[in-house]
Amino acid sequence: MQFERFIATRYLTRRQGLFAFITTLIGVAGVSVGVAALITTLSVMNGFQTDIKDKIIGAQSHILVFGQMSPAVYQEKIAQIEKLPLVQAAAPHIYGQAIITYAGQSLGLIVRGLDPEQEKNINTLTSSLVNGSFTPQWNKDAPPPLVLGTELADSLGVDTGDDVVLISPQSISTSAGMFPKMKKFRVSGLLRTGYYEFDNSIAYTLLPHASDFLGLKQGVTGVAVKLKDMNTADQAARQIQELVGYGYSVKTFAQMNSTLYAALKLEKTMMFIILFLIIGVASLNIASNLILLGTEKLRDIGILRAMGASPKKVRQIFMWEAMIIATLGIMLGLLLACLLCWIIATFNIVELPGDIYYLTKVPVRMQWLDILAVVGGSYLICFTAGLYPAVKASRVHPTDAIRYG
Repeated sequence: MQFERFIATRYLTRRQGLFAFITTLIGVAGVSVGVAALITTLSVMNGFQTDIKDKIIGAQSHILVFGQMSPAVYQEKIAQIEKLPLVQAAAPHIYGQAIITYAGQSLGLIVRGLDPEQEKNINTLTSSLVNGSFTPQWNKDAPPPLVLGTELADSLGVDTGDDVVLISPQSISTSAGMFPKMKKFRVSGLLRTGYYEFDNSIAYTLLPHASDFLGLKQGVTGVAVKLKDMNTADQAARQIQELVGYGYSVKTFAQMNSTLYAALKLEKTMMFIILFLIIGVASLNIASNLILLGTEKLRDIGILRAMGASPKKVRQIFMWEAMIIATLGIMLGLLLACLLCWIIATFNIVELPGDIYYLTKVPVRMQWLDILAVVGGSYLICFTAGLYPAVKASRVHPTDAIRYG
């Protein structure tokens, strides 16, 4: 063991008096509580963020290519896109705007056309059905099927089997003038993605019916792409953009939900900064503890200096003391954070209303990068807190310390 570390350990373990013990304990406990609070909070926020991302991607896809395509064109584009090494699967999609009316009520929404079989390859939307089907076994004279989100259905008071009318923003020409295009659909199912914005504003139907309603002549408005690794979305988007040409728009899931992701990122950053203040306060306890130790051990410091210990050695002794307190606090904080996260994830301590959040337990997700950032930042703050007491102790003159110590 190094000389400086040996002296630092001895000073901390052989201090006299209850007050000295309490100040050391407060320094360790302050760091522990700060580290535990910060890691637990970040883990809970990570859990919610991951849950939201999974629901968004589960209802959309990793990348969307926008641009009107004929049947021959989109089939060719899908074949080309699926050959890219980062891509797992691709499928056609249709997005359009409409107004839905039922029992005198009208709401604006997005009409999304899809092929259920191909949709299974790019997301989990088809498994989100809570009632009915995308392809019901109806007779030929029945209206086209339409699947609604549960929130949208509740707003309209619609249930499976009810007929609704979609009004297209496109107009049709008649002998009496221009009129908006209207078409009757029958609600064939209800789905719940778990993301309110989707469940309240999107209606789903089959590709041919959506294409006919929006006047696309059996074409589509783009292609949805699923990647092998969602973290390669930006790189894959650039490759797809070069492949399909710049006449089409290529957007990743993060770009399509940029406002939400920016808010989540800002919230996490601000919580990190605010909770880090707890560790900052704990570091002040460490600084005051070392200043008190320097006063208490003034005579010992003078003896060390008289025996040949340089000011650098004295500084290192006090810095070792700061790092020992920080290490104890951080290790205890990590253990406490792991315990708290396990308790939150295992036991239903905070019960969430399932009809609002679509989950009943608080999601928790611990990430190594967050833990490393907290540990590294804690060490840096504690190191900074120990600088002043260490420098002050190293400037003590040996004769003065022995005389007045």
